Amino acid sequence: MTPARFRKLVLSLEGVEERPHMDRAAFRTKRKIFATLGADGRVNLVVEPADRREALFDAFPDAFFALGGWTRLGYVAVDLARVDDALLRELVTDAWRDAQPVKKPRAKR
Repeated sequence: MTPARFRKLVLSLEGVEERPHMDRAAFRTKRKIFATLGADGRVNLVVEPADRREALFDAFPDAFFALGGWTRLGYVAVDLARVDDALLRELVTDAWRDAQPVKKPRAKR
């Protein structure tokens, strides 16, 4: 997947905005950032839970990388040139879904 195709995929999801974030482009919902894209073509993406991150590192060591402390917060680095498009679409959709604002229950009247 190319950075342009990644950007198009992420921005096609409802309510996603792109904003600058340090030296990267951040993709966020109203609630939080769930992915960033660097000029080097690598994506940082939230993948939950931790055992799913570990499974990706084990199964696809050329495509997914740990980010030190950021990985403990749920982020993994993704090499777009080495990741399967269908898998990346699934991971992006899951990250977007998890980043949706939490709806508060209505107060009883």
